[in-house]
Amino acid sequence: MPLPKLRHWLGIELIEVSFTEKAVSVLGGGLAILALIAISTYALPSGGAAALITSMGASAVLLFGVPHGQLSQPWPVIAGHGISALIGVACAQCIPHPAIGAACAVGLAIGAMQQLKCIHPPGGATAFTAVMGGSAIHQLGFSFVLFPVLTNALVMVLLAVLINYAFHWRRYPNAFHHPVQKPSAPPDESLPTHEEIIAAIRSLDSFVDISEDDLLRLLELLKSHSKH
Repeated sequence: MPLPKLRHWLGIELIEVSFTEKAVSVLGGGLAILALIAISTYALPSGGAAALITSMGASAVLLFGVPHGQLSQPWPVIAGHGISALIGVACAQCIPHPAIGAACAVGLAIGAMQQLKCIHPPGGATAFTAVMGGSAIHQLGFSFVLFPVLTNALVMVLLAVLINYAFHWRRYPNAFHHPVQKPSAPPDESLPTHEEIIAAIRSLDSFVDISEDDLLRLLELLKSHSKH
């Protein structure tokens, strides 16, 4: 099989980011997890912190490795973890068989995140942890949702805002990321409207992990390259 086809089937990313971008991702993710270890250990002194930090570690990859991805934005992070934790605790208390409870928790969490437009993959791990994380987590009951889960998610988002803000090309969330534009340049009417973009994405009937702003920037870059 030719190399391009192999890359396609394996899903290997074609774009290579700079060393600076990688360094910021490493530093940001490490600092975030250090803070969350302190919070989770305080909330779960008798155990269970490691299981919860696992899901938060996955969130760190998204917020600091892919800060402009739709899955990385504040609503998916906060609501995704919070709703998943709520569902997980409910399943742990209502379903006596742990394996069935965990399966229901993850499945229902996925459905709830899709319905509420807050898909965040680490939320599935949070739902799983609420059921299978052990007695220390079970003893917290529904307070597990507020502390440490939502507290961790809020701290993670705040750190992502502060750390990424120092680098203009990766400011977080997407609302803070505005490319430099010439004030005298007229609006490009050849670009698709918001309604046209939404209609095109909906026609795929599949989740697309790219923001509308980034999609428009890509279209602008492609158009400018085609003129040269």
